[in-house]
Amino acid sequence: MTLILGISAFYHDSSVAILRDGEVVAAASEERFTRKKHDASFPRNALRECLQMADADVGDLDYVGFYEKPFLKFDRLLETYLAYAPAGYGSFFRAIPRWLQTKLHLPREIRKQLGKQYKRRIVFCEHHESHASSAFFPSPFDEAAILTIDGVGEWATTSWGVGRGNRISLKNEIRFPHSLGLLYSAFTYFCGFRVNSGEYKLMGLAPYGEPKFVDLIFKHLIDVHDDGSYRLNMDYFSYCHSLRMTDRKMERLLGAARRNPNEPIRQVDMDLAASIQRVTEEVVLRMAQYVFDQTKLDSLCMAGGVALNCVANGRLLREGPFKQIWVQPAAGDAGGALGVAWLIWHQLLGKPRVANALSAQPTSLLGPPADREVDVQALRESGAVTRHLPLDDELYTTVVKLLAGGNVVGWVQGKMEFGPRALGGRSILGDPRNPEMQSIMNAKIKRRESFRPFAPSILEAHSQDYFEIPGGDSSPYMMFTFDVQEKRRLPVDQSIPPSIERGRQSHSDLPAITHVDYSARVQTVSQQRHPRFYGLLRKFYEETGCPAVINTSFNVRGEPIVATAADAYRCFMATEMDALVIGNVLMLKTEQPESARQSSQRELRELEPD
Repeated sequence: MTLILGISAFYHDSSVAILRDGEVVAAASEERFTRKKHDASFPRNALRECLQMADADVGDLDYVGFYEKPFLKFDRLLETYLAYAPAGYGSFFRAIPRWLQTKLHLPREIRKQLGKQYKRRIVFCEHHESHASSAFFPSPFDEAAILTIDGVGEWATTSWGVGRGNRISLKNEIRFPHSLGLLYSAFTYFCGFRVNSGEYKLMGLAPYGEPKFVDLIFKHLIDVHDDGSYRLNMDYFSYCHSLRMTDRKMERLLGAARRNPNEPIRQVDMDLAASIQRVTEEVVLRMAQYVFDQTKLDSLCMAGGVALNCVANGRLLREGPFKQIWVQPAAGDAGGALGVAWLIWHQLLGKPRVANALSAQPTSLLGPPADREVDVQALRESGAVTRHLPLDDELYTTVVKLLAGGNVVGWVQGKMEFGPRALGGRSILGDPRNPEMQSIMNAKIKRRESFRPFAPSILEAHSQDYFEIPGGDSSPYMMFTFDVQEKRRLPVDQSIPPSIERGRQSHSDLPAITHVDYSARVQTVSQQRHPRFYGLLRKFYEETGCPAVINTSFNVRGEPIVATAADAYRCFMATEMDALVIGNVLMLKTEQPESARQSSQRELRELEPD
């Protein structure tokens, strides 16, 4: 038996993954346990939980891998600082002490964090190798093209290659400072959202605007070549030499000032969001076409932070040259922990790989469970009032009645999802037929911006009846947006221009999950992948005739997705959620003690807004 630990740490979304003989045993991000969103510290809590799931300790590990090469990254930082000196002194002064203390001594630091029990080899791979590995090795393809796009690793920001059998080979790359991910982040920053966490807000805002700035962006900010390669005009970006993404020159070009995060969203922000989203899609399509022309392969695997742009992914699936696309559910840096572990197993050790039709990551439910009796008993001892519903059918019937009655239900089942999408393990559920449910859940539950859309989870067998899903009916990871079928759409007042006001109209017979552009980020649910979540959706369909529910991540603005039963109960009590289900245990808000509500609200108020 070979036990491999993969680590992603010290930069963004620190995570660990454990493979046993090439199979994923566990994977989790540190933020879920520390409750610090995007926690970059060494993932000691995630490591403890994953080792427990693997029934192992540090001394049992055969290999440890780290998802990038720190010396190459340090080389890039030094060269960048020197190129922009003295302008970059401020950011240089802030970064270097941490590098000298920790990041340049990662082998020592990793062994220290592992408690000096690990005496074997530590393997370092390049950042985009870990992305490529995380994309191809768990995919259902024997061979496929690979495309990885993010902000920046060591030097690479975009790379492409090929995976065959148990090997990956990267052919070419685009290097820092030219980065599609950083271009998108620059507009995220300009529109007043936080870099590295607000990009999905910008994506959600885009359909409310008009892409008025597309030509200007292509003319002044990014030069895209026929082969999909590109260069940014660095005169307009300041991320190389400051802690800001853009400066006054960008404001003069766009004819608008950067939005302060505390100010209302403007029409120009919507138009900028629509424009950079369109530009991103066009560049991704052009890169994918070039990769297809070079490889002549029908399948594509993707990873990297830009691969979390489900709108671009959906357009690539509809309009691009590839017949099949598989996107790593943890496509950001967290997935690098999986990537380096698989790279060690297949590429270093030469172990064979057999492609699985369901993929080697069939559900991405890879974290620790939260519905054990001991977890629920601890809640009871703290004062929670619970109802035990031992039969699945009784549980499903009760929850369906709550949902159909306009209630919002927290749903915690089994293992925790790895990656940013809630897939039925740590979810908040609602009735998608209710036209008020989007505003209710945004304002009273998620405590986030009113324009943010919600995603549907739908029975896989009924997905084509509601959504235009090219190439089949399966989208289990919520990584693509699809258009709502024409027959489901409702007419809207076209005299209202694309805006948040137009978005308040019902756009389909599932109004709570249909975005202003008639799209939705879809998760299809099958009995094979998600048996309990499938059972709930099946019962909802039988009782209401609707095969879908709203499925959003179980957290509020500023906090990570809940990990434990205690996290879920605190979030439940601090919001206006109506019911909480953990395993087969139901908790109704009206039956809970007022003291629990007050203490939970105090804890959530301490979280820094995202």
